[in-house]
Amino acid sequence: MFLRSFLFVSLLCFTVFSHAQDAKDFMFGAAMDLAKTDYEGILKKAQFSAEGHYFFTRSITASAGFDVWTGDGVSFVLGGRWYPMDNFFTRVRGLIGENDIALGAGWNQVLSDRWRFEAMADFYFKGDFAMRAGVMYVVPHR
Repeated sequence: MFLRSFLFVSLLCFTVFSHAQDAKDFMFGAAMDLAKTDYEGILKKAQFSAEGHYFFTRSITASAGFDVWTGDGVSFVLGGRWYPMDNFFTRVRGLIGENDIALGAGWNQVLSDRWRFEAMADFYFKGDFAMRAGVMYVVPHR
């Protein structure tokens, strides 16, 4: 029992204090909503996004990008992320064209030294909830 507890605490400490990204790195990617509360049917109102991130520190980013809805247009998005752990993040996004704010959290899986798979969920202040998945590419600073 002690060994299991020790291993768990050691792994937790390693996870909390390690980060895959460094300050001044860039990250670019795309995602698609898998489910959203205002969907009218499969691909009748799909949402896609493209965004870029700049790492101010190893755990805080600023982001900008676009969300595109089939049939509804485009919204410019500004936001940020906080990575309390290497594979977990919280985020806030302001959707300029939709006049909405989204709060969310997500998880990423490292696929290689540069590629990440992400899954996340967002709550929109207008009352919607969405789950999305996508990929990110990390560009390290020189």
